[in-house]
Amino acid sequence: MASIPFILANTAIAIDVTPVIIFQGEAVRLAIKEYAERIQVEGYNSLFDLIESYIEAGNKLLVCTPCINKRGIKVEDLIEGAEALGGAKVNEIVLASNAVLTY
Repeated sequence: MASIPFILANTAIAIDVTPVIIFQGEAVRLAIKEYAERIQVEGYNSLFDLIESYIEAGNKLLVCTPCINKRGIKVEDLIEGAEALGGAKVNEIVLASNAVLTY
């Protein structure tokens, strides 16, 4: 499940669509350094490689601040390119979007 948004996001980038990915709930763990390297879908690169491609294309990986705080995760524990943000910013991004997908 975790790979699907990045497969779609990287495909979107290839057709000049700017995707935004926001991790909330337990998904915030995927942004912890070295965590995603252990996850791989058969036939695709590791989740970390998919995330890295997404970030290298100039996109931020957004992570819910209250969600990381609840789990004792510090901002410095997150991979490079991840950015913590609160609910107001999440709502702002969602309201400005043409479409929203949830996994």
